[in-house]
Amino acid sequence: MARIAGVDIPRDKRVETSLTYIYGIGRSTAQEILAVTGIENKRVTDLTTEEVTRLREVIDRNYIVEGDLRREVQMNIKRLGEIGSYRGRRHRVNLPVHGQRTRTNARTKRGDRKTVPGRKRTRK
Repeated sequence: MARIAGVDIPRDKRVETSLTYIYGIGRSTAQEILAVTGIENKRVTDLTTEEVTRLREVIDRNYIVEGDLRREVQMNIKRLGEIGSYRGRRHRVNLPVHGQRTRTNARTKRGDRKTVPGRKRTRK
């Protein structure tokens, strides 16, 4: 396995897809990196050590990835909470941040339903 940015990227996949295993690199960024380095999109096993080195250097020099990016995102969320913004409060109480409805849906963010006793309508 080639190790780039502290991540072992899969050997059996193409370079473009393998690079997306690194946090902070998606499909379009991976294509950008391949264009800059001049490496064709072949399988990782077919890469030479020089090509792997070039990939590693371009990523280290031009992109914020993995631990640094995770830290930066967490610091941004922490800052929002400290200044008391709406988004910060939503992060703190684990609710959707981007204005989605919560009366229905939002199950992913809110978690499984919590059954409340006595909620059923009684018949007269």
